[in-house]
Amino acid sequence: MVAQQEGLPNRHVLTVPAMGSAVRLTRETTEQVLAGWGINRNHPTVDPALLILGELVTNSVRHAAALSPNITVIYAVGPDTFAFAVHDRHPYQPALCAAATAAGGGGLATVVELTLGLGGTAVVRADTDGRGKTIWITLPL
Repeated sequence: MVAQQEGLPNRHVLTVPAMGSAVRLTRETTEQVLAGWGINRNHPTVDPALLILGELVTNSVRHAAALSPNITVIYAVGPDTFAFAVHDRHPYQPALCAAATAAGGGGLATVVELTLGLGGTAVVRADTDGRGKTIWITLPL
C-alpha cells in the first residue's frame, strides 16, 4: 500500500467497521482531513472524491463484510495530488477496465468514469496473501 503514497507528505489512516455507518463516517473524516491539510471544501476535486469514496466504501460494506469485518481508508496528499484507498479483506478483485466500459455498470463504473474524467487513476492491488485488496484512487488537485 505504500507505493502509491511515496512523495505524498501528508497521510491519514482510518479503520471503520464494515457496516452502513462506515460511508458517513469516511465522508466526514475525509472532509476533516482535507480541511486540516488546507484543502478548501469548495475545491473542485472534493465533491467527486467524496462520491468516489462513498461508492468504494459502500461496495466493501455490501460485498466484503462477511469476510472483512473492517474497512481501512488511507488518505495521502501532496502539492498537486490527492490519493485515497479503500482496503478490505475480501479476495475478489473487480476489473476496473470492464467497469469503465460497461453500459450501466453501476457504482464502480461511476467511480472509474469520475476518476478518469478528472485526470486521475484507479488501480486495484491484491494483498500479498491474496485474501484482500486495496482500490487506489489518485486525483489531481
